[in-house]
Amino acid sequence: PEWVERLDQGRFAGKTVIVTGAGSGIGRATASRIAREGGRVVAVDVSQERLDEFAAEHEGADLVTLVADITDDAKIAEIIGAAGERIDGLANIAGIMDDMTPIGELTDAVWQRVFAVNVDGTMKLMRAVAPLMLAQGSGSIVNTASEAALRGSAAGVAYTASKHAVVGLTKSTAFMYGPSGLRVNAVAPGPTITNIEAKFASPLGAERVQLAMTILPDAAEAEALAASITFLLSDDGVNINGVVLASDGGWSAA
Repeated sequence: PEWVERLDQGRFAGKTVIVTGAGSGIGRATASRIAREGGRVVAVDVSQERLDEFAAEHEGADLVTLVADITDDAKIAEIIGAAGERIDGLANIAGIMDDMTPIGELTDAVWQRVFAVNVDGTMKLMRAVAPLMLAQGSGSIVNTASEAALRGSAAGVAYTASKHAVVGLTKSTAFMYGPSGLRVNAVAPGPTITNIEAKFASPLGAERVQLAMTILPDAAEAEALAASITFLLSDDGVNINGVVLASDGGWSAA
C-alpha cells in the first residue's frame, strides 16, 4: 500500500531544532515536517537559492534560514547563535557521496573532502550543541549514517569509512551523555530519492557496487526518511538512545 504522511500536530511545539542539508532531499523533508508539526527550525544549507525556495513554501512557519558550510568553525558558531539560548534537537543530515573508488585507487582529495563534510561537520555541530543540551538537561541528536555504515558494499571506501565514523560518534556520545538527559541516535537510509548522485570513477568500484545493488529495494521518498528521523528527534523516541535505525525498506535484512 502507498504510504501517506500523517502529521502529529504540535509534536515539536516549543522546540528549536537545527537541521543541516535543509535545502533539499532528506534534510528539506525533515525541516518541513518539524516546521509543520509546530517546531522552530534553524534550516542550514550551502545554497541560498534552495533555502529561499524552502522558506517560500512554508510561509507562516517559525523558520531561521542560514547559509553555512558545516566544516567552517565560524559558521558553526553562527548556527548556534541563530538557534538562540535553547536547542532541543539537531538533525545532522548534510553529507556528500564519494566516487565509489576502492582503497587502491583512492585519492587524498576525495578522502579529505568526504571526511570533512560527513565526519568533521557532524562532529563540530554535535560538539557545539552538547554544552547547551547538557545545561538544560535534555536534547536529541539524530545523525545520518547510511547503509554504508552497516555494510561494505554500498559505496566507495571513503564514504563507507565516513559513515562508520558517524556511527562511532553516535554511540560514544549516547553512552557518555545518556545519563545527563541527551539522546543520540542515527538513521541509516537505504535508497532514497534525493539530488545526491553517485559517480563511478573506478571500473572495479562500479562493477562491485552495482553487483550489490541488484538486491536494492525501491527508492523511498525523502518524506519517508523524515518520518524516521523526526520520530527519533521527538519525545516519541524517549526510550531510544545509541541506536542506528536502518530505514532502508529491508535492504539490511538481505
